[in-house]
Amino acid sequence: MTKTTLFDEDPFGLPPAPEKAKPAPNGPPEWTVSELSQRLKRTIEEGFSFVRVRGEISKVTVAKSGHLYTALKDADACLDAICWKGNLSRLGLKPEEGMEVVCTGRLTTYPGRSNYQLIIETMELAGQGALLKMLEERKKKLAAEGLFDQARKKKIPFLPNVIGVVTSPTGAVIRDIMHRLSERFPRRVLLWPVIVQGQSAAAQVAAAIAGFNAIPEGSPDRPDVLIVARGGGSLEDLMPFNDEIVVRAAAASKIPLISAVGHETDTTLIDFASDLRAPTPTAAAEKAVPVRSELIGAVMEHHKRLFVSVQRLFQQHRTHLQGLGRGLGDPRRLLETSTQRLDNLSGRLDTGLQSWFDKRVSRVKELAAKISLGAVRSKLDNGHQQLGNFSARLDRGLQSWVDKQAARLGETAAKMSVHAIQRKIWEGARQLHNSLERLSNTEAKIFKERQQRLDNLGALLESMSFKKVLARGYAVVRDASDNLVSGAEDALARKDITVEFRDGKVRANVTKRE
Repeated sequence: MTKTTLFDEDPFGLPPAPEKAKPAPNGPPEWTVSELSQRLKRTIEEGFSFVRVRGEISKVTVAKSGHLYTALKDADACLDAICWKGNLSRLGLKPEEGMEVVCTGRLTTYPGRSNYQLIIETMELAGQGALLKMLEERKKKLAAEGLFDQARKKKIPFLPNVIGVVTSPTGAVIRDIMHRLSERFPRRVLLWPVIVQGQSAAAQVAAAIAGFNAIPEGSPDRPDVLIVARGGGSLEDLMPFNDEIVVRAAAASKIPLISAVGHETDTTLIDFASDLRAPTPTAAAEKAVPVRSELIGAVMEHHKRLFVSVQRLFQQHRTHLQGLGRGLGDPRRLLETSTQRLDNLSGRLDTGLQSWFDKRVSRVKELAAKISLGAVRSKLDNGHQQLGNFSARLDRGLQSWVDKQAARLGETAAKMSVHAIQRKIWEGARQLHNSLERLSNTEAKIFKERQQRLDNLGALLESMSFKKVLARGYAVVRDASDNLVSGAEDALARKDITVEFRDGKVRANVTKRE
């Protein structure tokens, strides 16, 4: 019976591989790359099937398949690590670069890259100091982005109609909040149930805050204030409220947000991003609404003070008015004086209007006498006569010029050829045509100018006519001799008068008004 070696039997009970060609008696055995990789893989997995490794997380990558690829490192070495999708959700914490953790799992190799790696089964923080260091670095990072600035914080409404609560539906937190609200000032409460501990707690809390903000403004279901609450616990239990996605969701909330996570001594990063921090969930309910009884008492006190102040103000104004009244005169006498002044001014207005009208009538008559139609027609006839004289003189001058030209042609006919004579005749005819055309244009221009002047004078005469004044509602009063009557006394003296309106004349008898 031959002696077996470490690699003679397969640990999984597989039949032995076919024997290879034996090497030379003094040489090492020959292996293919795959055979050697598989034997190394089995050796490492058998020797390191359960290990606990402490190190700092580096290069965190989550593939599309959901598997986590990372590395653990210390000052001198680096170890690749993998956490399969099924175990990743059960780790209890979210791996982040820089965290110091203790991982439990097994070692294996990956022949494709000739390296060894750790298959992570569980992961826990290496110590609270490392966790606090990671939180401090995250706090500095978020503060540098301005998420904790006081200028970004919104004012909590004095008396909200709807309060949105993000917490566990089965814990004591929601009962404490509802009980406190019912004691102080009952309000409508909308609960968004989430888990407040574990790997998926941060994502649920962030989704709840975003969900409340997604409710349209003006909707009766949109909260006026949000409360994110959780009871007390260890630092690891409160880690979801230190998660970056929760802090960013709280900072981005358009609805004012109150954070109430843990006890009074607990502080999470959401407290810095929220608009108001409450030490406990019960304190958050107290900060969300006032005490109804105290509010009613304050309103009654203000009502009493307002009533007394108004009464005092009325009494002061009454006393002041009475004092002013003693310094004023009798209103009836003041009214009588004003009435008399009004009558006086009304009479002066009528007299002044009649005087203005008489002056305008006289002016129109003066202008009408200067530009009478007969004078205009006389000027027009003179213009036509002058135009006729100019035409006769032009005809005589033209005939004289033609005779002179004919005489000159006769004198030079013997000296010029027939062709030259014809050219002279054509030139004379063209000059005669041009002269007649200029004469016609001049005569038409003169006639047009005279006609325009006549139209302008007629329009001026029409505009200055007193009949235009009659068209605006005035009238002209004359006596039986057709003389103008300019006053009431003059009309009483004549008694029988004629009133001319814009559309005709009427006769009237004047009597004195009592």
